[in-house]
Amino acid sequence: MNEPGLSSLLDQSTMAERVVRSGSPAWARRHFETFTDGLTGERNGSPFPCHFGTNAVQRGDLLFTAVPSLTAPDALFDLRDAMLEYLDAYDEHADLAPLVAFFAPPEGAFAEADWHEALWHVLQFLHVNDPEPWPDDIPTDPDDARWEFCFGGEPLFPTSRAPFYDERMSRFSPVGLEITFQPRSLFDGLTHDTEAGRHAREVIQGRLGEYDGVCPHADLGDWGVEGDREWRQYLFFDDESQFPEECPLTVTPEVTAMDDPRVATDGGRP
Repeated sequence: MNEPGLSSLLDQSTMAERVVRSGSPAWARRHFETFTDGLTGERNGSPFPCHFGTNAVQRGDLLFTAVPSLTAPDALFDLRDAMLEYLDAYDEHADLAPLVAFFAPPEGAFAEADWHEALWHVLQFLHVNDPEPWPDDIPTDPDDARWEFCFGGEPLFPTSRAPFYDERMSRFSPVGLEITFQPRSLFDGLTHDTEAGRHAREVIQGRLGEYDGVCPHADLGDWGVEGDREWRQYLFFDDESQFPEECPLTVTPEVTAMDDPRVATDGGRP
């Protein structure tokens, strides 16, 4: 953790210190500022809906990485490596320590459909280059209520923010794509079938309506509940006509990852 640069796994204080350094990309600094300000500020007189995220920022418990491209293999391999390190470290770092990945804004204009495509390209890259097989207890069919994205042998809930929202400011990022990866284990005791989980859902949904000024999204649901689908919650649509008709992720249960092409056959960097 906290290796040189912004593309490695960084704790919150290190990320805060590095994004203000001379030479750091402005997009990374702007991502960090708008993300932390958004989670700790108010809108329409209401705090950010997810109080778990707000508390984690205030405690300095979050982990971060910055990704300089949505498509360049080198950048996405660095993300993969940071995520593998994260999965080894998060449970000892703090009680609640999601990983937040900031992506550089793309060149040119992006429609809403382009942001959905970008998210699923990143997730597909991670899956194809995952050194661990898909967990046996997680369905591979995204139309199953118990399906969820998996990486490094762990089920994850990636929630995303992007620039195309006009009203849902809880999901708005003015800079570019942001993905917050949360291991399913962080939700232990907070599922829909527990009193604590039902209470947390009521609080968050109540705040959502106040914060965004609109009703919670129709796709907002719970993992494992028949009729709810996890993949539809990763990046909510604003215009349903630009949303994928089916889950874009193609799941291969066995390991198919190839050797990282950045590593030379003699073990050194080319």
